[in-house]
Amino acid sequence: MSSLHSLRLASLVEGASLLLLLLIAMPLKYGLGLAIAVRVAGAIHGLLFLVLLSVASRAYFERAVSTRSLLRVLGLSIVPLGFLAAERLLRRDADRDHPATG
Repeated sequence: MSSLHSLRLASLVEGASLLLLLLIAMPLKYGLGLAIAVRVAGAIHGLLFLVLLSVASRAYFERAVSTRSLLRVLGLSIVPLGFLAAERLLRRDADRDHPATG
């Protein structure tokens, strides 16, 4: 699996974990008093964010993404639904590097 593909996957999974934290775990904590939901979802999200940083570093050092794209992806990772824009950006980078033949 290429480092760019790994970055796209890591971004999607990390973004989904942020939505899980915000839309499920936090309402469970504040609506039902289940603080454990935020502890578990927060720990998972934190781990996935570290994975994203690791994969992003690998992609950058393998020159799969530019500095600008890397910074945009990392910036979008802290915005809810930002991972959708990051996916579009990374897909465009992948298409630019490997244009379809036909």
